[in-house]
Amino acid sequence: MSTEFHLGAKAAAAGPYALDIDPERAGWGYSSLRVLDLPPGARHAFATGDSEWIVLPLSGGCTVRTDDGEMFELAGRESVFGAVTDFAYVPRDAHVEIATGAGGGRFALTGARCERRLPARYGPASGVPVELRGSGTCSRQVNNFAAADSFECDRLIAVEVLTPGGNWSSYPPHKHDECRPGEESELEEIYYFEIESAHGTDGVGYQRVTPSGRGRGTDVLAEVRSGDAVLIPDGWHGPSIAAPGHAMYYLNVMAGPGAAREWLICDHPEHGWIRATWPEQPVDSRLPLYEAPAGAAR
Repeated sequence: MSTEFHLGAKAAAAGPYALDIDPERAGWGYSSLRVLDLPPGARHAFATGDSEWIVLPLSGGCTVRTDDGEMFELAGRESVFGAVTDFAYVPRDAHVEIATGAGGGRFALTGARCERRLPARYGPASGVPVELRGSGTCSRQVNNFAAADSFECDRLIAVEVLTPGGNWSSYPPHKHDECRPGEESELEEIYYFEIESAHGTDGVGYQRVTPSGRGRGTDVLAEVRSGDAVLIPDGWHGPSIAAPGHAMYYLNVMAGPGAAREWLICDHPEHGWIRATWPEQPVDSRLPLYEAPAGAAR
């Protein structure tokens, strides 16, 4: 199995970023992800270039300013395991500054090359749809902050998935590596992981990707830890396995060449039957780990 698709924590660090994946590094056309650690009172400026971006707090909060005069205060959160967060969308061809207050923070910048220049916008935590998907040991929580049907972007699709310890998510294995109108959309995907600590240990998870016969023949069996990423240009991806006692978080970043911004998947023919068993089982009682807060958008 190739290891080129599993990037261990710090293996993809560059400049100010703890993780820096762009289309050139990934060997594809659209999807990007950066992870930025900022100490208290720090600032970081970047040019968006030919991509749209969402600034998503993983921990802590920040102020996001654009050279168009827009300014957004992100309350953020203590950790990805504690709350839904607010976020900011910034367009291509802009200059952006992120600044932290007394607490500092860790921020994901999810990006996609795009054509349209949409307005900068604030995404309130209260507006994030929280979905419980699957049942039994396949139960997981999905925070659809930038899903195709919940927040407007040109090409970027991004969601957060939380899997209780001992459960499988991204299951049944599925793919989206070819364009079949109405059935499957072609999307490059990045998985970024954080694993919840417990009893003084950091914990691990596991990610599987198997070849679909298309593209680069992606084949991954990776033990993942906090800060790791897995690139999925093609192939059947899943399961994502959380070790007992340690909840697993991953951030999915997707974009592709299709004219429509949509997430259409094809289940693996040998494993898709598992969906038919879900109505017979309850959703894991540990879910949701949290819900979106009540309140109006600001």
